[in-house]
Amino acid sequence: MNKATLLELLAAVERGDLTPSDASDRLASLPFEDLGHARIDHHRALRSGLPEVIYAAGKSPAQTAEIFSRMAAAGHDVLATRADDPTALAVLEAVPAAVHHPQARALTLRQSTHSEPKGHIAVVCAGTSDLPIAEEAAVTAELFNTRVTRLYDVGVAGIHRLLAVRDQLASANAVIVCAGMEGALPSVVGGLVGVPVIAVPTSVGYGASFSGAAALLGMLNSCSPNVTVVNIDNGFGAAYSATLIARMAHGS
Repeated sequence: MNKATLLELLAAVERGDLTPSDASDRLASLPFEDLGHARIDHHRALRSGLPEVIYAAGKSPAQTAEIFSRMAAAGHDVLATRADDPTALAVLEAVPAAVHHPQARALTLRQSTHSEPKGHIAVVCAGTSDLPIAEEAAVTAELFNTRVTRLYDVGVAGIHRLLAVRDQLASANAVIVCAGMEGALPSVVGGLVGVPVIAVPTSVGYGASFSGAAALLGMLNSCSPNVTVVNIDNGFGAAYSATLIARMAHGS
């Protein structure tokens, strides 16, 4: 349930297309629906403007599929992150209209009718090994109706590649930068743009990278003051925050 669907429900009652009793039945599962193993927050979009998202890791395929299908039945746009192949198969069987994004390890279902995208985000990654996290961010932002520009494999080891896309970076309302190894890329990007930069350390690198901890610490110590940092491999969290920034910049 979001603001638009709530207003449409009330308008249907006003027109006589829906009885008050039927409307009451639809609202009965608000603000949450208890499935036993999960309580779906159907009011999330009303409060924050963005729907609840399913974190599939640690859930069984059947649990994720049930949550996904119940959210779909309620009319939400639906996103499941960190979905493995068995989970994807279970969700697609339950909701054939869902879309599997293997590289992002995500499943999406768009049901709302959107006009033009609300804001513009650039998603940047240092190397091809960072693509799963960058794609998680890009897919998340796109489902939330944000225009996304993908700028991949532009790490500091070949900085001319980054400088070649400087104009595209500058046009975004926020920039997400995914990098492993020493995590230097967000600082460089931060020095090139006048918008918020959300740094995502990735668990990419050799032994002393400590599965992303080295990149995390490097990003936290960035000398570029417009750089903020999310947790290791958290492309979703970066996209959520960047979407809210882009919407504010867009005036929506």
